[in-house]
Amino acid sequence: MKNIVILTGSGISAESGLKTFRSEDGLWLNHRVEDVCTVEAFERNPSLVHSFYNELRPIMMKAVPNAGHQAITMLQQELPDVTINVVTQNVDLLHEKAGSKNIYHIHGRIDECVCMNCGHVLTTLGDVESDESCPECHVQGMLKPNIVFFGEMPKYMDEVDKMLAECGMFIAIGTSGVVYPAAGFVRQAKFYGAKTYLFNLDPCNNSSQFDQEILGKASQTFPKFAEELINELKKKG
Repeated sequence: MKNIVILTGSGISAESGLKTFRSEDGLWLNHRVEDVCTVEAFERNPSLVHSFYNELRPIMMKAVPNAGHQAITMLQQELPDVTINVVTQNVDLLHEKAGSKNIYHIHGRIDECVCMNCGHVLTTLGDVESDESCPECHVQGMLKPNIVFFGEMPKYMDEVDKMLAECGMFIAIGTSGVVYPAAGFVRQAKFYGAKTYLFNLDPCNNSSQFDQEILGKASQTFPKFAEELINELKKKG
């Protein structure tokens, strides 16, 4: 088996109690996404944006990984000869809490801020205020949540392109198939010959791109798949 790329979206975190961006009411902690997750919103009202992420941070930090997260870790531990990369659209740390490795947060991390003046990234477990100074360059008021806002370029795109070109299996878990460029990853993987699998609660926008679609809660469907894959690859030696 060549490398495996696992893409995770908000669906896998929803099973750990974290509300998704794309909820039915269009709100996230009683805020419109346009007011808290765009560059324009941050420039217009940085205090509101920081207040939102200050409220969200402890909620995400308290969340506990579920069986879907743990199954990814099991794959990595039981198949040490296979490089398994986790590309996540989620800003929570549930993959880290589950013990997974090789995690690429393409939309950023809830526990980080970045200085827009010098680029310094710092861990922020507590509240961050809009007038705080960067500990590296000491410029005040330039700290931004290290979250990829709508309109910004996702992180690690060069690394992800290389992973997709080299993987023999692409697995998407809990994704809407709406947000690009992540929604196009399956097409890239298929172009290079990978087998593609989708684990989702419901069919997603790009379901037709996958070789196999397994519907249901990922915490129930993916662990079984992971066990079967481990047994299959171990038999092949």
